[in-house]
Amino acid sequence: MNLEKIETILKNEPDFRLKQARKAVFHDLITDWSEATTLPKNIREKLQKEAPLDIDAEIFSSKDGRTIKVRLVLEDGLAIETVLMKHTDRRNTVCVSSQVGCPLRCLFCVTGEMGFKRDLNASEIAEQVLFFARHLGKQNEKISNIVFMGMGEPFLNWENVKEAIKLINDDNCFGIGARKISVSTAGITEGIEKLADEFPQINLAISLHAPDDKLRGELMPVNKKYPLPKVFQAVDDYIEKTNRKVMFEYVMLKGVNDSEKQARELARLLKYPLYMINLIAYNPNGGFEPTPAEKIKKFKDILENAGIFTTQRYRFGTDIEAACGQLAGKDIRR
Repeated sequence: MNLEKIETILKNEPDFRLKQARKAVFHDLITDWSEATTLPKNIREKLQKEAPLDIDAEIFSSKDGRTIKVRLVLEDGLAIETVLMKHTDRRNTVCVSSQVGCPLRCLFCVTGEMGFKRDLNASEIAEQVLFFARHLGKQNEKISNIVFMGMGEPFLNWENVKEAIKLINDDNCFGIGARKISVSTAGITEGIEKLADEFPQINLAISLHAPDDKLRGELMPVNKKYPLPKVFQAVDDYIEKTNRKVMFEYVMLKGVNDSEKQARELARLLKYPLYMINLIAYNPNGGFEPTPAEKIKKFKDILENAGIFTTQRYRFGTDIEAACGQLAGKDIRR
């Protein structure tokens, strides 16, 4: 699928033709242009020949059926991974990638190990959502939430991410509300500012993972350019503009960032009414070990007793390497 080709084919047609085409693809979820009966036959035939709607995908399902990881092969042969998480409250969350690989090289993340290949365009980002919209549609279900927490750093590919968000939010396309969309960043402050200005209703999440600059710099090289004081200033500016809560993500690494002292340091750092934190059980990828469950509970208790709103993420998709930090786009070329 290639949105740019669709736009090129329809560029000399009235504007409403592109709207009809997008509605057919993203809202009506057609898989063949012959189904787009609002379009004239000659246009359908041209689109079918030059812009087919096939998605080249390989599917992996977890044993409990609650997680589906899909490996999508792009036009140039590179591959990305995207994940569907089915929650017990019937929410269906799609975790999308924004880049092939990632340039940030966080030590606990497999995506960083593969390095950076290229940015995804808006069509390639939307294609991930479309695949799961079609998949759920066969079960009379819909996508309820979108999180930009897959491969890559969204704010380093902002223009394409922005165009993809517009498609996701557009009532004529996927029609997913802005407050059901979240963008996660390692702390790119310029991106946080742009999100506040351009999409004030979209949720912001910050990959934190340490309560101090020294440790965060060891785990996340990006901290050298974007240290904690700079990140928190950008977050506070975001809150002032939007009055929205901000989620901080914290992956629990045994013997690294999970001591009771670090929990108290973290509590002091997050002592603000519109801050909240999500504790993430680490999925072993080599190099680190996961914090035991009982120690995570103690860590969480310290934060909650200090008045910090704290949640703990369910471990989706560990058995199919679809959990947080595990997306790798293995064998990125077919």
